[in-house]
Order: sequence, then C-alpha cells, then structure tokens
Amino acid sequence: MKKIPVNEAVGLALCHDITRIVPGKEKVRAFKKGHIVRAEDLTLLRDLGKEHLYIWEETENLVHEDEAALRLAEAASGPGIVFGEPNQGKVSLKATCSGLLEIDSLRLAQINNIEGIVLATLHGGQAVSAGTTVAGTRVIPIAIEKDKLETAEQICHTGSPLISVKPFVPLRVGVVTTGNEVYSGRIKDGFCEVLRQKLAAYPGEFMGQILVPDDAPLITAHIRKFIDDGAELVFVTGGMSVDPDDVTPTGIKQTGAEVVFYGAPVLPGSMLMLAYLNNIPICGVPGCVMFNSITSLDLILPYIFTGQRVSRSQIVSLGYGGLCQECPVCHYPNCAFGK
Repeated sequence: MKKIPVNEAVGLALCHDITRIVPGKEKVRAFKKGHIVRAEDLTLLRDLGKEHLYIWEETENLVHEDEAALRLAEAASGPGIVFGEPNQGKVSLKATCSGLLEIDSLRLAQINNIEGIVLATLHGGQAVSAGTTVAGTRVIPIAIEKDKLETAEQICHTGSPLISVKPFVPLRVGVVTTGNEVYSGRIKDGFCEVLRQKLAAYPGEFMGQILVPDDAPLITAHIRKFIDDGAELVFVTGGMSVDPDDVTPTGIKQTGAEVVFYGAPVLPGSMLMLAYLNNIPICGVPGCVMFNSITSLDLILPYIFTGQRVSRSQIVSLGYGGLCQECPVCHYPNCAFGK
C-alpha cells in the first residue's frame, strides 16, 4: 500500500471506498474501491479533505479491508445468516429467516479484543425477522496483518457457529382460560385475543380456547385433553396470583408436569409459570399480559417456538435487564428489556 499526493493519482485505482458525509442528511459512498481516478475527480476529492490517497500494492503479510471483512463475515456466519458485498469497508450479516438470534458473546469479545478487528452484533436471545441486519464487521486499517485475521477466523470456527438464527417451528396451541367470573359469563375474557396477537408472530395453528372455573382438577383435565388432541403448547390463563381462589398453578402441577419455574425475576410478568409434560410446554400466563404490551412471556416465546427447552438458569439470568421501563411508546425489542 502506497501513499501518494492526490494530484499524482490520476489514472490509478483507489484501494478503498471514499465516503462523503453531509451532516444530518446523508452518508454515502462517493468513490468505490477500484475506481480509476480522473482529472475531474480531483476537485471533489479535495472537497472531501483528500490531499493524499492510498494506492494498493500487494504485500504478503497484509490483507485488504474488503477481503478481511468478507472473510470475517464468512467465518462468523452460521445457519440462518447471509452476507453481502463490502460497502465502505463494512460487511453486513442478515437473517435469512424468522427465528431466534443466537450469538456466542464470549467468543465475540475475544474477536473484538484483537487489535484492528471489529464485529458488532445485536443482542442474542431475541426474535428477528428475515432480512434483519444482525451484525456488521470490518477492520480498522486499510489492510490488516494476516495473522490477526487468521486468529479471528480460528476463534469463529471453534465450537458452535458464532452467529446464527434458529428458525421458528410451527406449534399447535391451545388456551385454557380459568376463572369463575369468566366461566359464568359475568365478565368477558381478555386473555385470548392478546395471546392470539402474540402468536401471529410465530408459525403454527390455534386449536381453540376452553373456559373452566377455578377448579384445579378441571384445569388439569382440560390441559391434558388439549395435549391428547395434539397440542404442542398450552397456555393457561387466569388464577396465577396468590389469592385464595387462584388454583391454576395447582392445576398445572397436578398434570404431572415438571415445573421449571413459578415466578420469574421480570417486571412486568413475575407470576409467570412454565412446566413441561412429556416435553410439551405448559405456560401459566399472568394477568399483566392483558395490560402490558411486553412482559416476561414475550422473552420466552422465541425459545419455545424454536423447540428449545427453557431452563431455570435462563429464567434466573433474566433478572439483569428484566425491569421494563414501560415507556409511553414501546420500542421493544430495541431497548434494554430482557437483554
């Protein structure tokens, strides 16, 4: 790589993109890597503050920024990830499907600890849609030492994919709604419509809703019936607090299911319950789901719809970042909640 005065660059090829920034309006590529500098380009180049330019010369121990970014993107990408061509030295990684974004944050930190290498990502553990940009990579210098790049690639290739998207799988879903006041018709149920709106983000089939009184054996029986009829996820709504009439947790336990947790360190949604009966998740849904747009339920649904079994340790870890600020306009998942 050779540095030369801009007026001597006419007829030579640029070795990197040159960016033009108009404050508050745009940031665009003014000249693309490989562009042959013309005499008429010199005025704009000087307007961009370019009194000197780099001209690429092959060097055995250096890798150009574009090639380095492509190699990093390829090494970091796992299933469900695609990447494009470099733009201004950066390569973006995008999701190819709707699913759960998975990132090995420990290895990511190791890569970013290599001087001159940058790999930035979204938070893992969140749902993403096809086409979402989930990561971007580049190197800081115009050319980086080959051994640094190879070290980063080796870290990427150690273990599971560094960045991947696990696709959502379709589930058949049933809803058991409890409460004497709903069962008798005194009030209208408010859970089912909210749950159906949340389920619209995931593939699958809504099997229906059944209303039952606050009777633990009846709750148990209807959960089992949904499962016998082919349900792969059962929501049980109502009766999740500590009032004397609230027997839903008992009804879930009496199915014989293994209770992973009852009570999550998340606000709103602390009264959430999750159990598994023959690997079929049964979710006790707290009342706040009818009021708050985002709760603990939204943090575990992406895992459930990828077929992953949610563990107690996962739930415990949600306490750090588990306090929703309940903003007047909700920006989730583009916020700190659940991260």
